[in-house]
Amino acid sequence: MSSFSPINADLHSHSVISDGTLTPEMLAERAKANGVHLWALTDHDELGGQNRARAAANALKLDYLAGVEISVTWMGETIHIVGLGIDDQHAGIIEGLRMTRDGRGNRAKLIAEQLLKVGIPGAYEGALHHAGNHDLISRTHFARFLVEAGVCKDTQQVFKNYLVEDKPGYVPHMWANLDNAVAWIKAAGGVAVIAHPGRYSRLNAMQMDELYKHFKDIGGLAIEVITGSHTPDQYQTFGKIAQQYGFLASRGSDFHSPDESHIDLGNLPLLPDHLTPVWSAFH
Repeated sequence: MSSFSPINADLHSHSVISDGTLTPEMLAERAKANGVHLWALTDHDELGGQNRARAAANALKLDYLAGVEISVTWMGETIHIVGLGIDDQHAGIIEGLRMTRDGRGNRAKLIAEQLLKVGIPGAYEGALHHAGNHDLISRTHFARFLVEAGVCKDTQQVFKNYLVEDKPGYVPHMWANLDNAVAWIKAAGGVAVIAHPGRYSRLNAMQMDELYKHFKDIGGLAIEVITGSHTPDQYQTFGKIAQQYGFLASRGSDFHSPDESHIDLGNLPLLPDHLTPVWSAFH
């Protein structure tokens, strides 16, 4: 049994600094209003919102962990590694994330070229309009443009018909190396977490086993168990995996937008008390 009482911790969320629609300050207020006790802003490959998020959380007397979500290429697939409790001024992680961000602009232009070929003009400019940080233009921004342009009714429909493998607008990107991403997080004093493992359906059980073992060997400590990307059945599945591999368990909504996210900040089941929460590493 864990000796840590379950708390409403939301350790995965995104602001306008990456691909969310709310400012760090608005997220802090939403977290507080929703009864969150411990919050982390984990923008994609970017630490630019950390000072604002921390200041807003402090003003609201909301416990805060600096965070980031790093895009990683593993066995040809994109996976995400969350770093929690990091020093967001650490030179090593800042430089590593800068290198990871490089290439998004070229990829975005290639996505727009593909969409133009199927009769959708203006996609690059349209996506840029939705990107609060032009260095972090992403598929999400293209999805919002396609909804705004009336091509699809919502972003879920976009990701069924566009921007994914074998569909118009799909352009793969080589992200960070897993070993490097975990090393950056550790060097910055943080804890590395595999984000939403239930989303990596293109990896088979043997490949996921290899991911867990290698992640642990290089110093990864946790996986997300309760997340907005998991079904209730997956909460149980990944709780068992956390125990099997000796991982700490994390919890986070992966909140992006009041209009797009089906789970609101903090509006998740609590971690089961037989799992050891990732926040135990910070006590």
